[in-house]
Amino acid sequence: MLTEKENYLRVVNGEMPEWVPRAMYPSPGKPPATAMAMVSAVPMFGECQMDADGNPAGFTDMWGVEYKASKMTSYMSQPVPGKHILDDIRNWRDIIKAPELPDIDWEAAAKKDLEMVDRNQTVLVGGMTGYFLPVLNFMGCTEGLSAMLEEPDEIMELYSYMHDFYQKLNTKILDYYRPDMFSLGDDIATANNLFVSPETYRKLVKPWHDADAKLFRDAGIPIAMHCCGRAEDLIEDWIEMGVSIWQPAQVMNDLVGIKQKYGRKFALEGCFDSSGPANYPHAPEEVVRQAVRDCIDTHATDGGFVFWGSSYGDPDDPDTANKARWITEEYDSYGRNFYK
Repeated sequence: MLTEKENYLRVVNGEMPEWVPRAMYPSPGKPPATAMAMVSAVPMFGECQMDADGNPAGFTDMWGVEYKASKMTSYMSQPVPGKHILDDIRNWRDIIKAPELPDIDWEAAAKKDLEMVDRNQTVLVGGMTGYFLPVLNFMGCTEGLSAMLEEPDEIMELYSYMHDFYQKLNTKILDYYRPDMFSLGDDIATANNLFVSPETYRKLVKPWHDADAKLFRDAGIPIAMHCCGRAEDLIEDWIEMGVSIWQPAQVMNDLVGIKQKYGRKFALEGCFDSSGPANYPHAPEEVVRQAVRDCIDTHATDGGFVFWGSSYGDPDDPDTANKARWITEEYDSYGRNFYK
């Protein structure tokens, strides 16, 4: 029988899995079992701050952007509103400073990060990227988008500087962590459409996504794209740079049409309506369970699909816990037997 990792990677590699895989990312402090583990090398983020109950409270990232987390965000971190570190893109050289790397004991860092990861069962996702979203985090959406329109040359020089650092970091991650998959991560879309035109993406951002992907592509490591929102207009661009799976493919995209067009060549991870009735407060059990079955029925036929369904809300609220339990139970009983 396949391991969880082998079954997941079958989908990533365009092959038919034995059961519908499920993407599961470990909670802070909890070891991943049959899950997706993210490489958390030292330079990526500052040390995570914890609240009095041991839950994540925020951190400052490697570029200097401050993030906060709370119960209201399900302890996921968001940039502090209105607290921007760059007010004029022309001044980025004075503000944006990449971390220094030479004093890091990479062998020890990898050993520490991976000591609770079962590499036989767990898909290790490694690598660092991100261009579009970091600039918005540096400047705010209005100023960041304006800079892309008004000062594209400055944007490209900043991106080149960021890429030089990512390349150094990704080379170390590739050498010492040997990840099973590389994830390009850049949220460049809203629920309605892209933040910028496809042409602007192709001119400013795609060259750097492709350059980051090349390092892993040349090493034979499969590539995922993490991009929330309605971003289906960029699928062909992603495929050109070697992407074989999109996470989280969300319901504002034509997921059925995408599956029909690409089949297993371009897999979809997600497809669960996380803002729909199954995640409404006090959603009935049958509504939640039916949403899981509908998602799997619609997207899992003939492979090319990874289920990613979650319950969002106050993690201390029994309603949130109940929905999470129903999702898991229905996946276990339905998704893991779907191909039988």
